[in-house]
Amino acid sequence: MSKPISTYSSSIPSIPKYLWLGGLGLAGIIFLNPFTTIPAGQRGIVMHFGKVQNRVLDEGLHLKFPFISSIRKMSVRVKKTDIEVPAGTKDLQTIKTTVSLNWHVDPQQVHRIFQDVGDEKAITSQIIIPALTEVLKAATPKRNAEEIIVRRDILKAEIDQSIAKRLKDYGIIVDDTSLVNISFSPEFSKSIEAKQIAEQEAKQAEYLAQKAKQEAIAEVNRAKGKAEAQKLIRASLTQELIQQQAITKWNGQLPSVMTGDESLPFINLPSNSLKQ
Repeated sequence: MSKPISTYSSSIPSIPKYLWLGGLGLAGIIFLNPFTTIPAGQRGIVMHFGKVQNRVLDEGLHLKFPFISSIRKMSVRVKKTDIEVPAGTKDLQTIKTTVSLNWHVDPQQVHRIFQDVGDEKAITSQIIIPALTEVLKAATPKRNAEEIIVRRDILKAEIDQSIAKRLKDYGIIVDDTSLVNISFSPEFSKSIEAKQIAEQEAKQAEYLAQKAKQEAIAEVNRAKGKAEAQKLIRASLTQELIQQQAITKWNGQLPSVMTGDESLPFINLPSNSLKQ
């Protein structure tokens, strides 16, 4: 005989009400998702029904209003944008300048930038590239081509200052600007190369001429030194000294041939010594 249905239902253990309430609360939290997390290197843009609010969420866990608030995350890390810009110089030469710009969004202004411009892709295409292009096209025509080559640091300093001032109004901070490459037309490059070769050859010729001049001066000084030494030797050779040196070197034998020239005496010896 089967048991009544009431008997089976009474055998199922009852779940406490607080567990039911806890489970329902947890399910509600999961469903409503009232929390948001902002990762490192990013900031959160708060929007209520799609309208950007005047506050920014830092890194970490934050509470939001379900169905009302939405959070848009934007990176504030340093990014790099490379661009090649053709421009003309003061002496009507065409150059191509490759610039690398390191920049990042001001963490305190990400909400305003997102509201006015958009995301990072829009910032690069609508703000960074047009600003760099305009700054380069304004700075290059102020200088001759050779001046750009020789004083590249001055051109870079002007670009740094101009682009930083221009992007600051948009809430974008410039970290560094690099002039990666500056290329000229093939004709101008050949003329620069020829000029450099001519300058090197001129410097080499000047060096050789200077070296020859120094050697000539040294030779003259050596000749003057020899002449002065000979002069001093002649001045120091008296008749007595000559005779003394001759006596020192004489081997005791008289020459077999005498010239009879009294102006060139061999040895002036006393007559009584010859008799002996």
